[in-house]
Amino acid sequence: MQLAVTRRDLFFSLLRVAILSVPALAAAQSRPGVRSAKQVSTKTSSSGTGTAGNQSFAGLEQGFIYFYNLEYGKAIRWFREEVRRNPGSPGPYNHLAEAVLYRVLFRAGALETQLVSGNNPFLRRAAAEMTEPEKAEFFAAIGKVFALTDAALATRPNDADALYARGVAFGMRANYRFFVEKSWREALRDATDARKLHNRVAELRPNFIDARFVQGAHDYLVGSLPFIYKMLGFLIGFRGDREAGIRTLEEVAQKGNRVRYDAKVLLCVIYRREDKDSAVKAIPLLRELIATFPHNHLFFFELAQLYSDLGDEAAVIAVFEDMEKRMAADPDFFHAMTPARFAFAKGTFRFWYRYYPEALAEFKLAVAGGDTMDLHTDVLAHMRLGQVYDMLGRREEALKAYRAAVALAPESEVARESRGYLRRPFHRD
Repeated sequence: MQLAVTRRDLFFSLLRVAILSVPALAAAQSRPGVRSAKQVSTKTSSSGTGTAGNQSFAGLEQGFIYFYNLEYGKAIRWFREEVRRNPGSPGPYNHLAEAVLYRVLFRAGALETQLVSGNNPFLRRAAAEMTEPEKAEFFAAIGKVFALTDAALATRPNDADALYARGVAFGMRANYRFFVEKSWREALRDATDARKLHNRVAELRPNFIDARFVQGAHDYLVGSLPFIYKMLGFLIGFRGDREAGIRTLEEVAQKGNRVRYDAKVLLCVIYRREDKDSAVKAIPLLRELIATFPHNHLFFFELAQLYSDLGDEAAVIAVFEDMEKRMAADPDFFHAMTPARFAFAKGTFRFWYRYYPEALAEFKLAVAGGDTMDLHTDVLAHMRLGQVYDMLGRREEALKAYRAAVALAPESEVARESRGYLRRPFHRD
């Protein structure tokens, strides 16, 4: 149920994809094939739906199993211990910085699929808020990576491990600058430095598939830009090939080490952006991600939205029923998802399919628990509630919901849209 994507939205959405793709490489510094007795999450293995005990985790440390299941607190504690055990290695510091930053992004709702869809330009959203202790830990970790790699490269300029770790640190800082500081030019500069460093790594180690992830994302980004931006990129030395980028990412997804999961996530986004035939290819990827990291509710929501894009109502219902079945067996199965957030997801689906009485019940639950969701979702839930009331002919209640949306975040895009509905009722053709 995506809205029309403007050329400007496409440009900034692809910019976000490029920036997001870089720091996800941090965990790929874990040595392939090294497993410990603590690698498999006991909660995942007890669910009956995970892949504990088989080779799906292929070298993933326990910290990253926590990370992909949205257990950021546990991931951070694991990586702090990793830093303590390996103080002279830059990899653990990158792992810690990634977990700290992504906990902030998740809290702000920045990991939602809406981030890279044309109907939610992130540049007009509020910056992600990072506490002072989080900021201190993040920059201490990033600073340590730069210090360690500076020392290594001073004596060994072609040290591929140091170049790779340094590129990851630049990518992490690009995320911080884009999402926390809202400085996309500085973020793009850091992301470009990361790309150059990883290009060099790929030259030094042609068989290191994970190092090609940034290249694939960059090729897709530049190759997908509108003509005017593509020409500007050509003039300053940026060249891209959309199809080549997709092929590279597909190779990383198939043959990469830990970073293959990040490639699969990015491919899901890309397939959805291309066309309906390509979108279908995201389904098995999402189902694999769900099987491997079953406690990550965002993968379920992405699958439901994908089926909704494809017009498969029965499949969307099946996804929500699957989630409800898991929660019935274990109320804390989706430990990072609040009841309000789940109600919002179901309400959105019912809204798009015009089941207005059912959507009304879900949105009421969502706004009642608004303080447990990120601000953007809370504001959107109020606006959707108003729209449902309008469709049911309950204008006074609709006005109340729109006013609440405006009061929550007056400068947001959703608030501006809600002001329009204060003047004229929402309606659908």
